Amino acid sequence: MDEQRKPPILFPSQELRSPFAEPPEPRPIGEDAGMRMLLPVGRSIWAIVAGYLGLISILALPGPFALFCGIMAIIDIRKHPDRHGMGRAIFGIVMGAIGSILLAIGIIATMSHS
Repeated sequence: MDEQRKPPILFPSQELRSPFAEPPEPRPIGEDAGMRMLLPVGRSIWAIVAGYLGLISILALPGPFALFCGIMAIIDIRKHPDRHGMGRAIFGIVMGAIGSILLAIGIIATMSHS
């Protein structure tokens, strides 16, 4: 029984490449969404700082700093559209505003008891 060999089935995502062809150019690590989830690559440094300050701004004292860094992060991201971190920047602004309000309430309460 003589069976004919069928050609391999190729899916649209597969490409035929010559074994002598140059490999594709690697993408910068900051453009890979998976890597950005694991490492702070491709992000504005202001956004990274704003995110961490936002986390501890519930202690009130870092609140104004988180607010400032969040605003600076948005300015930096708008200047450099290739940078990421808008979510961290907004988180820093929101938590920084809450922390700043708590700080102001604490200062006012301390001054009124004196």
